[in-house]
Amino acid sequence: MQLRKITDGVSWLGVVDWNRRLFDSLIPLPDGTSYNAYLVRGTDKVALVDTVDPETWDVLQRQLEEVDTVDYIVAQHAEQDHSGCIPHVLAKYPAAKVVTNTKAKGMLMDLLDLPEDCFMIVQDGDTLDLGGKTLEFILTPWVHWPETMCTYLTEDRILFSCDFFGSHLATTDLYVADPPTVYEAAKRYYAEIMMPFKTIIRSNIAKVETRDIQIIAPSHGPMYDDPAFILDAYRDWVSDTVKNEVVLPYISMHGSTQQMVDHLVGALAARGVKVHVFDLTVTDIGKLAMAMVDAATIVIGTPTVQVGPHPAVVYAAHLANALRPKVKYAAVIGSYGWATKAVEHIAGAIPNLKVDLLGTVMCKGIPCADDFTALDALADQIKDKHAEL
Repeated sequence: MQLRKITDGVSWLGVVDWNRRLFDSLIPLPDGTSYNAYLVRGTDKVALVDTVDPETWDVLQRQLEEVDTVDYIVAQHAEQDHSGCIPHVLAKYPAAKVVTNTKAKGMLMDLLDLPEDCFMIVQDGDTLDLGGKTLEFILTPWVHWPETMCTYLTEDRILFSCDFFGSHLATTDLYVADPPTVYEAAKRYYAEIMMPFKTIIRSNIAKVETRDIQIIAPSHGPMYDDPAFILDAYRDWVSDTVKNEVVLPYISMHGSTQQMVDHLVGALAARGVKVHVFDLTVTDIGKLAMAMVDAATIVIGTPTVQVGPHPAVVYAAHLANALRPKVKYAAVIGSYGWATKAVEHIAGAIPNLKVDLLGTVMCKGIPCADDFTALDALADQIKDKHAEL
């Protein structure tokens, strides 16, 4: 990809990574991703806002061949998919300064072995005059690391938001052209890395909204020329409002838990409760994380393995605990052969979830009529609890 003009003196450059399918050796990327950097040319100075993943340096290197000078490298986030090429850029432009905040400086020195004298430290609200282009730095911690910040280009009303408002989506569209597709990608992105920090994200949204924003330019995915589209979505996701929905991740080894899941799903559907069902042997964990953004209840289904829950269920419970969704209620269903402590283990794995435990239905062997009656009662309880919300 070549440099692409955004406004006079402002260009997109970076990489569209069509083939990447896993991030952090953990997060599925079904639609690839992009690593966006931005070049801002003033009459006096030139700033490069972020870089790209180091494995794609050759692309950024070719793009920079037509850029004679870079005076400042704005490092908004220390994670290597944004910062990893800073050493290469400094080698090309040795007089450049890395502009970042104090916390990010320490992390960049640790991660990239950058020399201390290459930095220019900015505080919240500081500005940098490039000559007709003014960059304002806005500290936005925990979106999604503690050192993250945004950069606001005053004259063009562009918010370079880094990971904030991003989406893992490979596309040639410079701006959002397919809102439903981008909405799903942005929600997946929020669910996988932002959701644990929803409380502080609320304050960060309020902080950036004090600026007159015409364009939001994130570091992954297309830009937003209608900022309200993504701002409204984030307001919804970080709110305390939940929907009449149940997330049901489960494993079934010999069919007993499967029968219980099928019965409960049918019972909930008959009572007007939407259910998102995830067989953990085939589940995309990004989809599971997305479903947890809005759901009022999580029901975990597990067989018993050596007295405890199935290891895949333990992983799903750990994931839910780490992501800290705003679910209000939880329940456990499943089966065992001779003895089980699956419920106790699962309850101990989700201390971060501030939920009311609605109950458990654990059957010995295959489920019988009493077990199905108990599942119907659980469905009634979920319906009633959701109605109270």
